[in-house]
Amino acid sequence: MIEFKDLTFTYKDETKPALQEIRLSVPEGGFLGVIGPAGAGKTTLARAITGMVPHHYPGDFYGSVSVNGLDTVDTSILDISRLVGMVFQDVDSQIISPLVEDEILYGLENFGIPREEIPRRMEEALEKVGISDLRERMVTSLSGGQRQKVAIASIIALKPRILVLDEPTGELDPRSSRQIFSLLKELNEEQGITVVVIEQKIMLLCEFAKELAVLSEGRIVRQGPTRDVLAHAEELQAIGVNCPRVTTLSRILSRKIGTEQPVCVNLDEAETMVRRLIG
Repeated sequence: MIEFKDLTFTYKDETKPALQEIRLSVPEGGFLGVIGPAGAGKTTLARAITGMVPHHYPGDFYGSVSVNGLDTVDTSILDISRLVGMVFQDVDSQIISPLVEDEILYGLENFGIPREEIPRRMEEALEKVGISDLRERMVTSLSGGQRQKVAIASIIALKPRILVLDEPTGELDPRSSRQIFSLLKELNEEQGITVVVIEQKIMLLCEFAKELAVLSEGRIVRQGPTRDVLAHAEELQAIGVNCPRVTTLSRILSRKIGTEQPVCVNLDEAETMVRRLIG
């Protein structure tokens, strides 16, 4: 579905590559979490999937990126956007309409969705994200978290085959953050939508993502199933990536007991491990 082949990209007027020799494959129906310290190249990776790199952000582009078999350099952003929906880290740069319902309506009309289907899609997207009560509100009257939900709803309404989200819970409280990830899981598992998420809330991400890609200085230093990547916690911490506390707990217990314990990725697994050891 998404294929990076030796991508190296340097922004115009920059000397240091933002991405270097990226080899990455995300299958159809995959759920990939992207983590790494600030400046690692995570946002550039997302832009490359959408074709914004190099169409909107010019520079030296070597290698290739393909989405559903389409080369992102040879394909227009319009055509890529029919497959890929992206929620930006700065949602204010993404929202263009004054009213919440107009923001969702704008995308549906521009993508040529049949008029009779638009009301259902709008209501469904608002309900899934939990903002049906905001439908007639002015965007300027919303909090940062509410605007983030509007941006997510406007993309979900388009029903893309791939969702790319750059820190989608940055402005959200813990309850709303979990709601968004539960929605992403539902879209991934029930509708087969491929999901790529850049996220700083590492424990939440690891609970939902099937695989992780770890970036450092523009390179992928680890990639694979979430549990396998977290098994290299010391390496991740050395490059500035915090691991979930439950993962740290399983490592500490392994050292204290002298017996290797399974890597925990959520609270339920940690509770099971501790109860087993106590018992």
